[in-house]
Amino acid sequence: MSLGFSVDELLPKARGGGVLKMGLAKLDGSEWLQPGPELAARTAGFDAFPEGVQLLPEGDPAGRELAAMLGLDGALPEAAAAHHEDMCLLTRRGDEEQYRLVGAAVAWPSDWTPADKLGLPLRALHAPIQGYEEQLASGVDHFMAKLKPGAIYGRCNWFIAATGARRWVAGPPERAFAHVTADNAGSTLFVRSERQTLRRLPQTGAILFTIGIYVSPLRDISLGNVQRLAQAMRSLLDGEGERRGAGAYAHALIGYAKVREEEAGP
Repeated sequence: MSLGFSVDELLPKARGGGVLKMGLAKLDGSEWLQPGPELAARTAGFDAFPEGVQLLPEGDPAGRELAAMLGLDGALPEAAAAHHEDMCLLTRRGDEEQYRLVGAAVAWPSDWTPADKLGLPLRALHAPIQGYEEQLASGVDHFMAKLKPGAIYGRCNWFIAATGARRWVAGPPERAFAHVTADNAGSTLFVRSERQTLRRLPQTGAILFTIGIYVSPLRDISLGNVQRLAQAMRSLLDGEGERRGAGAYAHALIGYAKVREEEAGP
């Protein structure tokens, strides 16, 4: 199953609420990374956020393997700068069960700071995600342990943001979304999708986690996807709403969806 490389293509394949799931799709090599990346945007992103590059010494061999695999000189920073995707490296020490973050080259983070996460094991990395430990942690650990070199898996998610900026710092939702109404939601709400992939590097055995960021104003999203988001708001308000700040924008989004439906007619 192809995931696509846009918000409209990714939304139907992302979880819309309820129990947390990895939701993985197997990809072939041609579907791994976005073709034709905007390299000027990547350079500008790293220039504006130099602290997005973090690397432990134990991650350097994997970074160099990755760069060579992509036909580049250098290591992890050069690999991420030459592609649309932010890139993270995870390794597992011999006496540990969990993989930990040993390298990150992230120009466009979704409300996280690589320096705060460097060196942490997976469960600590995902601690802010409500339900991760109970619903997903064991499955993720098992998948990571069994992942074979050559296989590529992808998944996607989505968030609602009050900015179209690719580097996103959410801030208090009641402040970020204070200006949003059903009337202006099309231009003031932005759908942010992460297209994530996982693969094991064959020589070092490290796992590469890529994050492709796609952002679109709500008004540019297809009616079907706007309806999908409006339906998901109810699940978020009952579950993950507090973490995602859904209470600050859900009713505006639902109201906007109704207007779009009326405009579209029967």
